[in-house]
Amino acid sequence: MAVVTSEILNIIPIDLAYTGLKKDSLKGKVAVVTGGASNVGLGYARAIAWAGGNVVVTDINEVNGMEAERVINAENEADCALFVKCDITKEEDVKNLSAKAFAKFGKVDILINNAMNMRLNGPVLGSEVSDLDASYAISARGTMLLIKEFVPGMIERKYGVVIYSATQFHYAPPMVGGTIYTAGKAAATSIVMSLANEVKDTGVNVFCLTPAGVGRFDPSKMPPRPPGAPERPRFAMPGFDAMVPPESGGAAMVYSILNAETLHGSGIIVFDALKAMNYPFPVPETANVDAPPSRRVTDMELTMILCNMGPGFVGFPE
Repeated sequence: MAVVTSEILNIIPIDLAYTGLKKDSLKGKVAVVTGGASNVGLGYARAIAWAGGNVVVTDINEVNGMEAERVINAENEADCALFVKCDITKEEDVKNLSAKAFAKFGKVDILINNAMNMRLNGPVLGSEVSDLDASYAISARGTMLLIKEFVPGMIERKYGVVIYSATQFHYAPPMVGGTIYTAGKAAATSIVMSLANEVKDTGVNVFCLTPAGVGRFDPSKMPPRPPGAPERPRFAMPGFDAMVPPESGGAAMVYSILNAETLHGSGIIVFDALKAMNYPFPVPETANVDAPPSRRVTDMELTMILCNMGPGFVGFPE
C-alpha cells in the first residue's frame, strides 16, 4: 500500500494489517460516509477503502473533500473513492449525492451517518434556538433524508448496513459534547434505533457506533495559555498515549461493519469494539482489557430509556 501524505489533511499513513483485519474483507462493498473529509469520518473512509471497499466521501468542505478523494485513491492505487459535496440538510443535495454514487459505483451497501457541526456545542441557557434548529437539521433531518434515499435499495437487494456515529445522551461535565450538540445527536440516535425495528429481518442491519475519544488535533492551533496559567494536563485514552487516532477508529468501524448482524438494534463504543477485535493497544498496561464490556440493553429498556433518566426511587420519603 502506498504511503501518502497531505498538506491539507491531518493524517498518518494507514495500514490495518496489524489489527488482524483482512485486506479484502469489504471487497465489493460501497459505503457512503457523511462528514468524511476530516477527523473521525475520514478515518472511517480510509479504513473502509483499505479493507477493499469503495467509498463515497461527502462533506460541505470541498477543499478537504477533494483532498480526501485524492489521498484514498492514491493510498489504494485504485479508483475506489469519490467525493461529492453535499449539505445533508437539503433534500436536493442528498438526491444529487445518490445520483453520483450510483453513477460511479452502481449501488450503496453501507451508510455511515457521521456529519455534525461541533460548533453547535453550547448550553441550553447560553445558546440561540437557531443553534438547536441547526443541530437537529444536520443530525436528525440529514440522517432521515439519507436513510430514505438509500435504505429502500438495500431492502430490495436484501443487504445493507446503516450506522449512526452517536454520542452521550446528555451533557455531563467534563465530557466534550455540549447540550445543543447532544440533543441533535440524541434525536438521530432515536431515529436510527427505530429504523432497526422497522427493517428487522430484511437483510439490513442497523446500529450505532460511538467514537468516544477518537480524534487528532494540532497542538499548534490550540489557543495560547494566559501568562502564569498551569500547564494543560496531558490527556490520554485507555490503551493509547493520546486520543484514539482516527485510523484506529476506522479499524473499529470496519470490524463493526463485519459484525453488523450481531450489533443490529444496538450500539457499541469504539473502545469496546477495539477490545473485541483484540486490538494491539500501543500502551496496553492502561487499556484495562479485562474490564467487562458495556451491557446490551433489552429492546424494552431501550424504548423506555428516555423516560427513565435516572436510577428512579423505591418510595417517597416519610
